[in-house]
Amino acid sequence: MARVAVLLAEGFEEIEAITIIDVLRRADVETVVVGVTGSTVHGNHGIGVVTDQPIQTAAKGKWDMVVLPGGMPGAATLRDDARVQAMLRAQREAKVPLAAICAAPIALARARLLDGKRATSFPSFSDQLPGATYVEEDVVVDGDVITSRGPGTAMAFALALVTALQGQAKADATAGRMLYRPS
Repeated sequence: MARVAVLLAEGFEEIEAITIIDVLRRADVETVVVGVTGSTVHGNHGIGVVTDQPIQTAAKGKWDMVVLPGGMPGAATLRDDARVQAMLRAQREAKVPLAAICAAPIALARARLLDGKRATSFPSFSDQLPGATYVEEDVVVDGDVITSRGPGTAMAFALALVTALQGQAKADATAGRMLYRPS
């Protein structure tokens, strides 16, 4: 079974985080919610999520993918937290796919993990992705990096993660069970 870490910091975007966690779990992916700023982390709309493990433990773990939901100031915390940056670099060295949505690609950019990659983000963060070729697509897959634009693209992004981890057939079956039909 694939194993994914979803990192949450205070001020994360709830739609993105919960959609990612829910869709991955529906697709039979072991999804571990990692607390960067505590054992209960609150989104930017006040919804609290109890995490499964702290960043200190997750940073030592073996993952098949690491995912960063956006939202502010959560994405800025992911960008600025030395533990997160070290974890991202270690995962890159281990050739683990990385994914980020909305403002969170800024954390990948800080770690220089978007250099030479096509990537997207929430439009107001497009100038904060040095080294990347910015594109205005809902979901961008460039090798082992997956990025997306924001809350409205969360379902497509989550299903792209399923595709990367378990193939298109599993993503299609998961989407079908949720009555999701991409436009």
